[in-house]
Amino acid sequence: MSNKQFDVVVIGAGPGGYIAAIRAAQLGFSVACIDEWSNEAGKPAPGGTCTNVGCIPSKALLQSSEHFEHASHGFKEHGINVEGLSFDVAQMLKRKNTVVKQNNDGILFLFKKNKVTFFHGRGAFAGAAGAEGYPIAISGPTTETITGKQIIVATGSNPRALPGAPFDEKLILSNTGALAIEEVPANLGVIGAGVIGLELGSVWRRLGSKVTVLEGLPTFLGAVDEQIAKEAQKLLTKQGLSINLSCKITKVEAGKNNVTVEYTDAKGEAQKATFDKLIVSIGRTANTIGLGADKVGLAVDERGMITVDHDCKTNLPNVWAIGDVVRGPMLAHKAEEEGVAVAERIAGQHGHTNFNTLPSVIYTHPEIASVGKTEQQLKAEGVAYKAGTFPFLANGRARALGDTNGMVKFLADATTDEILGVHIVGPMASELISEAVVAMEFKASAEDIARICHAHPSLSEATKEAALAVDKRTLNF
Repeated sequence: MSNKQFDVVVIGAGPGGYIAAIRAAQLGFSVACIDEWSNEAGKPAPGGTCTNVGCIPSKALLQSSEHFEHASHGFKEHGINVEGLSFDVAQMLKRKNTVVKQNNDGILFLFKKNKVTFFHGRGAFAGAAGAEGYPIAISGPTTETITGKQIIVATGSNPRALPGAPFDEKLILSNTGALAIEEVPANLGVIGAGVIGLELGSVWRRLGSKVTVLEGLPTFLGAVDEQIAKEAQKLLTKQGLSINLSCKITKVEAGKNNVTVEYTDAKGEAQKATFDKLIVSIGRTANTIGLGADKVGLAVDERGMITVDHDCKTNLPNVWAIGDVVRGPMLAHKAEEEGVAVAERIAGQHGHTNFNTLPSVIYTHPEIASVGKTEQQLKAEGVAYKAGTFPFLANGRARALGDTNGMVKFLADATTDEILGVHIVGPMASELISEAVVAMEFKASAEDIARICHAHPSLSEATKEAALAVDKRTLNF
């Protein structure tokens, strides 16, 4: 057993952890990063949930299934005739796995490039801090204890299971199992109409599944701007997703080859449905079990999340926590920003994370993206605002693409015209939202965006027009 000493030890190599490690190394610290993810061959697979069973593989399957959808439904309008069209789920999964491995290997390369020492295993506090720092025990493929003067906890989150219905990843699936279905299920149930449920439901719907979504809340995408959410619900329903709100699950029972779900619907009436597979996406819980928090007195709340202040400092000196394991939205890019900020704070700099300008995206088709306040939030806060919308139906590039569903919506302060929120449902919303993030970081007004020249023809012109709409002076609608 060796005892290696580092300036900074990062526990977890998800988006927050590996970025924190790289930034700390760039700032001149000796850095170690510990991560236990393994691929099928038992080799290190850094990148966390996002890279292995989340953001990256889901986008790979969304892309594959969207290609099939275009070929089977959209190509004819373009004069492209396809005969004998078929798909190969095994090849889709193989490509998805290749994309994941490329990202895993990319992170390992970045560690070498930046001289970050990587340990493959599970990291945990081994005891109180000594003169050299905190002892961190590594178990698993690597077994040893290292010491860190500064510790960054970035252990991420785990999917939340329904009470009495644990994940078996065969019939009752978390995101992990939902990304590895080997045959298209005839009937697919999805509990939870959030990001994961809608994205993975869309993948299998495009490939032929009858998809039924059961959501407990009375509103669809309650955190999204209401006007945008209603438009998204209409479009996703039109595609074939059966979205049911105000559903209370009373029983889930796995049989030999299917799953039966009993629930009450929006009218309070008892319902029963049988599915070939059931995806459960009802949120995630902080991954702090086995971290050894009790050995050092690290404060963890009743939900298992590590308690931190605005700067991601825990109650212990020189111990920080970032990403899904702390307060705030469980978003990969939020974790990355916190990772950079913490590394810079350790170096005595002033790291910065602005929760008000964190974009969020749902990668359905059309995509749903937003940043800042929703209209319902502004109303609740009593903020006087102006709103402007512009439909992609009136955008020349969207017409040429044959993708005219959705709109861009701007919300601006009624007095100062400062942009308070931007919400998009439509083609490439994930890319278009970045302009709004930049504008809001620079305290731009809607007039600023309205006065900026946008390339023609481009989807971004819809952003300009929505900004013009704030003052009721759109030019193309």
